[in-house]
Amino acid sequence: MGVLRKVSLSKPPEEAGKSWPGIVIGFFVAFGGVLFGYDTGTISGIIAMPYWQNTFSTGYRNPTGHLDITTSQESAIVSILSAGTFFGALSSPFLADYIGRRPALMVATWIFNIGVIFQTASTSIPLFLAGRFFAGFGVGEVSALNCESPVSDIALSLAVPLYQSETAPKWIRGAIVGAYQLAITIGLLLAAVVNNATSQRMDTGSYRIPIAVQFAWSLILFTGLIFLPETPRYLIRRDKPKKAMKSLGIIRRLPADHPAIQQEYDEIKASHEYELSIGKSSYIDCFRPPILKRQFTGMALQALQQLTGINFIFYYGTKYFQNSGVSSGFVIQMITSAINVASTIPGLYAIDKWGRRPLLLWGAVGMCVSQFIVAMTGTLTSGQFPDGVIYVKNLAGQQAAVAFVCIFIFFFASTWGPLAWVVTGEIFPLKCRARSLSMTTATNWLFNWAIAYSTPYLVNFGPGFANLQSKIFFIWFGCCFICIAFVYFFIYETKGLTLEEIDLLYTEVKSARKSRKWRPDDTWVHRQSVAHQGAGGEDSKAVNGDGHVDASHHEKNVEA
Repeated sequence: MGVLRKVSLSKPPEEAGKSWPGIVIGFFVAFGGVLFGYDTGTISGIIAMPYWQNTFSTGYRNPTGHLDITTSQESAIVSILSAGTFFGALSSPFLADYIGRRPALMVATWIFNIGVIFQTASTSIPLFLAGRFFAGFGVGEVSALNCESPVSDIALSLAVPLYQSETAPKWIRGAIVGAYQLAITIGLLLAAVVNNATSQRMDTGSYRIPIAVQFAWSLILFTGLIFLPETPRYLIRRDKPKKAMKSLGIIRRLPADHPAIQQEYDEIKASHEYELSIGKSSYIDCFRPPILKRQFTGMALQALQQLTGINFIFYYGTKYFQNSGVSSGFVIQMITSAINVASTIPGLYAIDKWGRRPLLLWGAVGMCVSQFIVAMTGTLTSGQFPDGVIYVKNLAGQQAAVAFVCIFIFFFASTWGPLAWVVTGEIFPLKCRARSLSMTTATNWLFNWAIAYSTPYLVNFGPGFANLQSKIFFIWFGCCFICIAFVYFFIYETKGLTLEEIDLLYTEVKSARKSRKWRPDDTWVHRQSVAHQGAGGEDSKAVNGDGHVDASHHEKNVEA
């Protein structure tokens, strides 16, 4: 029992049916990440475009004397997308549980389109702000009624990993859910390329073309969703056994009455019935044992992902790199975005090959070292005139800073980028999964907004501003150092386990450091039968009086 699980990136011989339908479905749904990645990346270039600055300026001139937007306007424009997604994600699970994961995604794409229309039509800040908010609203929120209470909303960024984790084969689930992050990086790269192509246009096409391109990504996702099945776990939750088995059959390419489909259905249903036997789930329950540790893990993981400093690079990188003297800010942004995409691909392979814990740990170490070097070289090799204009004292030092920004992106994109979504998508039990995921996703958006809003005040020159410039990378260095300790103490190894087995893992193993040596020797179907038997026999001790699992019964699974 103490041996490590060995997981290869090939279909296990004992797994019946086909894996490719679930893989294709998962990777296609990940395309939703392109919407968020593109919208995030395009704003960095737009606010640096000369024509856009002239058009949207209310009279302010930057230190070089060019018309521009003020720090407060810049802060509002960049951060309002995250503000909308935060509120949507916080209240998201009701629609996901009521109409299903797939329909919620379809509605989200059209609300996103409203935001795109507003931004494309705008020639002043107020309408542009409204468009940014609705784009965030579409990525983060859709209004609806729950069957029990009149409140709303589904996050696109919640529904995608939720849909993926509930349809993907367990042996490659990490790569499929992590593909959402790959799609985000592709969106960032596409935004950088389009921005660079239109940046020097002196007409409204300079910003309207990059914005309007987003219609294409939205329509591709919506069209594909029409043909996808609903997740079997959602259908079981809604007490639709025939539809659930049919959905499993479609995903596994087996008849609905196949024994393997029946076995998988029984396991999911048994796990769900056990959770229901404990009582209904609420937001408060997510902060009570036994879910409390998982809730903290998910929320802290998403918060720390934002605090690594990655969004500083993609929200404000174009303007920041223009001061480096190395090359055009638009060109460097394309290079960093390309590295982001290329680095995510080996990360997706390694997720299910090497596991969650080692990738997150060594990724944090690499990010920590890189951010420290960027902070030192960037600070020591640049200066500032009294009027706030930045000048380069040592070009080689600035080149080194840009190089280590690229190295940082490699470590982030191959580890913390995809793994934050993978881990949060698989650690919560079915009964509270939507609510717990909504709060972890809301945490991501909250910190995303906080960083987007505060960064101009921390970096920019002028009265009342911190004027940190390159020194801001010392803040990201400190946060990456915290990431190392967090992974060591709180991240469980979950590779190669079904979602139901992960629930057993958290039940039986109290220390994350021992999780790599755990393997299941029980199932929820067996536990349900034991619970119904009442007293008698050694196995009946596995379930205590209130329906919770007696962890001592399975201590043999963990190597002390």
